[in-house]
Amino acid sequence: MTRFAVLVEVSLRPGIADPQGATIERALPALGFQRISAVRAGKAFRFVLDAADEESARTEVDQLCRRLLTNPVIEDSAVTLEPTP
Repeated sequence: MTRFAVLVEVSLRPGIADPQGATIERALPALGFQRISAVRAGKAFRFVLDAADEESARTEVDQLCRRLLTNPVIEDSAVTLEPTP
């Protein structure tokens, strides 16, 4: 078994309204941040997974994303796996 540090970054698909990102973007000038635009909010999940190899780890994480961590109709996910000692 290999232990993997997993990072799943979830973001709204292009074209899906992002009210949280829009609210943050509207607040930025009042906080002195004038040159930031196109803000999109998302979420990240970090966890450790024990798996036989990277391929099986990726398969399990992809299933987890589809079944629990994302709404595949409106969200995309990016997965990063790193073996840990």
